[in-house]
Amino acid sequence: MIQLDFYGTLVAASLVLLLGRGLVTRIAFLRNYNIPEPVAGGLVVALALLLLRTFDIEVRFDTSLQTPLMLAFFATIGLSADFASLKKGGRVVGIFVLAVTGLLVVQNALGIGLATALGLDPLMGLLTGSITLAGGHGTGAAWGTVFSEKYGLASASELAMASATFGLVLGGLIGGPVARLLIKRVRVPGCQPQETPRLPKGFEQPNKERSITPFSFIETLALIAVSLLAGNLLNGLLHGTAFELPTFVCVLFVGVVLRNGLSALGLYQVFEREVSVLGNVSLSLFLAIALMSLKLWDLAALALPIFIILAAQTLVMALFAIFVTFRMMGRNFDAAVLAAGHCGFGLGATPTAIANMQAVTQRYGPSQIAFLVVPMVGAFFIDIINVIVIKLYLVLPFFVAV
Repeated sequence: MIQLDFYGTLVAASLVLLLGRGLVTRIAFLRNYNIPEPVAGGLVVALALLLLRTFDIEVRFDTSLQTPLMLAFFATIGLSADFASLKKGGRVVGIFVLAVTGLLVVQNALGIGLATALGLDPLMGLLTGSITLAGGHGTGAAWGTVFSEKYGLASASELAMASATFGLVLGGLIGGPVARLLIKRVRVPGCQPQETPRLPKGFEQPNKERSITPFSFIETLALIAVSLLAGNLLNGLLHGTAFELPTFVCVLFVGVVLRNGLSALGLYQVFEREVSVLGNVSLSLFLAIALMSLKLWDLAALALPIFIILAAQTLVMALFAIFVTFRMMGRNFDAAVLAAGHCGFGLGATPTAIANMQAVTQRYGPSQIAFLVVPMVGAFFIDIINVIVIKLYLVLPFFVAV
């Protein structure tokens, strides 16, 4: 057993990102299919650790930094969203919410249908549907406990974690290829691959830039820290009430209030480029830690019928993004980027969706509306809608009978 402490894990995560950058730069396949750098590097390390496990060597990481990094990322999303931009995205957000809701319904119908056809408990189908795919590890853990305690489903939590891990991996792998297919095969007008990949200037590609200074960096860091502190306090106040929300939603909300409140009072104008730099650093390190610490042997433990369901879910996600999301969002370049993002949090999580979209926009150019819509829907709407959809499915006759 090799246990890396906080510092060792931070070094490993940084090296994973550098490895991912090197792989994407040198391997045309990864570059052409827009595979995010943290996904490329993280999966290589996860596979290496799986190989070491066959020799009875296991490496464990200190993941205590993972949650703060994720929350910091969502704080920067909130700090980069001004009300003027939100008004512009109103109609598009509404349409995208409809597309997301449609996928949740399809995922659960497919999971339950295949589970029943394969002779499994329908609850397993629901657990391998929107609970773990759109919901991720947190939602999967919560519902796994409910299914074990209330419905007596054996190993529900283990199945939830394995399914969520499967979704996280595939969500980061299929988004880029789906966008490439839409851009190349459907001939989306107005976008051509750039000769050399470049880092986006920000979440929404702002036109104006200011120099980053130590003092401005501290100002932005203070805003993020306040968002984290106030978001956690708000989450504690709402805990156990009808208005309870995930912590990251509270942090994002505080970020939005800070950004627009300070601007409205004329006290401070948020430095968007610096916010995006810190947000991208937090996102990249979060994904690196999440992916390099994946226990791929949990996926190997999936029974063949469960693996069949999850493989079918992946195929349906790709087809849904191509034939539904892309068409509903306008059949243009922004729609292609949104389709890549939908693959990210339709199977994995919002950070995966952002990484997918960044991989596409680095190669083909900016998409302001995509970076506005996806974080909003991924943070505010999908968890609420998912809970409603899951509970509606649980009142079906064969679940009530259980």
